[in-house]
Amino acid sequence: MKKLPTKSMLPKAVLFDLDGTLLDTARDLGAALNNMLARRGREPVSYAQYRQIGSDGANGMLALGFPELSSTERLALREEFLLEYRQQSHDQSVVFDGVAPLLSWLSEHNILWGIVTNKPEAITRELLPGYPEFNQSAVMVGGDTLSERKPHPAPLFYACEQINVVPQHCWYVGDAERDIIAGNQAGMQTVLAAWGYLLANAQTADWRPTHVCFQPQDLLQLLHSKHNM
Repeated sequence: MKKLPTKSMLPKAVLFDLDGTLLDTARDLGAALNNMLARRGREPVSYAQYRQIGSDGANGMLALGFPELSSTERLALREEFLLEYRQQSHDQSVVFDGVAPLLSWLSEHNILWGIVTNKPEAITRELLPGYPEFNQSAVMVGGDTLSERKPHPAPLFYACEQINVVPQHCWYVGDAERDIIAGNQAGMQTVLAAWGYLLANAQTADWRPTHVCFQPQDLLQLLHSKHNM
């Protein structure tokens, strides 16, 4: 009989969201928005305003900067935003403290890891080589790799197929509700990356993550404790 995974088992793979989970991209996303606003004679938005929606990417940034526009009207600005962002995507983005040793520990213990993000695949592929910490990633799935994106679980299923690990033996780590929804629907254990881009009033308990970690070191400690069981 096949053994079912339990909360005490070490995963065979860990998949991560990117923005707000592995990489702190908020300042570059915000700078792209503020450049667009400046061209239109508008006041910039502050770091405190745009950081908390960093995980919402282009759509979230445009909603923040152009709240009076309809979603259809903002969609017409999306390509301009993405072009602006691509020109400076490495300027201020940094790997979150604690992520590098976490990823190294996974690799050293032969636990596959990869990235499943809603960021467009082409932009993600341009961005990742600038950060050697991500060189050992076993898989990368972007927001437009498939016809569905998170919170749909399809990108997570696809990532698991690519690395030949069943979802029940995989964890998914992310800082947004869509991440936890996708992971839960995929049958994975989910980890809320509470160091990421959370709204101050986010009701994260309602998302029902399996684990909550307030810094990458917490996740490393959790994995280490399961390894020693």
